[in-house]
Amino acid sequence: MKCHNRILLLVCIVPLLLPGPLLALKTDRQQALDVKADATDGTLGDGTATLQGNVEIRQGTLVITADIAKVEKVDGKVRRFELNGTPVHLQQEIEEQGLVTAEASKVEYIVATGIVTLTGAADVIHPQYHINGEVLEYDMNTQHFQGTGGDNNGRIRIRLAPEVVPGNEPDNGEKTGDETG
Repeated sequence: MKCHNRILLLVCIVPLLLPGPLLALKTDRQQALDVKADATDGTLGDGTATLQGNVEIRQGTLVITADIAKVEKVDGKVRRFELNGTPVHLQQEIEEQGLVTAEASKVEYIVATGIVTLTGAADVIHPQYHINGEVLEYDMNTQHFQGTGGDNNGRIRIRLAPEVVPGNEPDNGEKTGDETG
């Protein structure tokens, strides 16, 4: 029974990780949430509940894998959600855009602020951009990314997909800038 209650706690948390502008498939939130781990420990009241070992969270197209997942509650409300792994991996289909994937050593979500922070070789691949750095912070309220260092020069790296205007697609032999050779 304890494990079932902790899973219900996660049902309330995982959807909060999803950025508003990166709208998940509408059917995802209507799907059952499946949480698996080797072990669980914690409290159903205020405090921290921990899932440990091969943590896997699935809901529709959302898939999260981590070594450890911690959920912190204060005054009966979830305050913080933290995932740790080597790396933590998140992926989800988003409406009309495709698959978004993210990896980092640690992913933290603070409910009250709407801030998601990816730390440690943070990497986000979206159909329209690719961003990586040591720390990436995303404010779900303002749709604002902020990041620091990452590549060998201690810098953040962002690559934006080119806009392709209908009728102006590159010829078969023409390079688009994404190609090397």
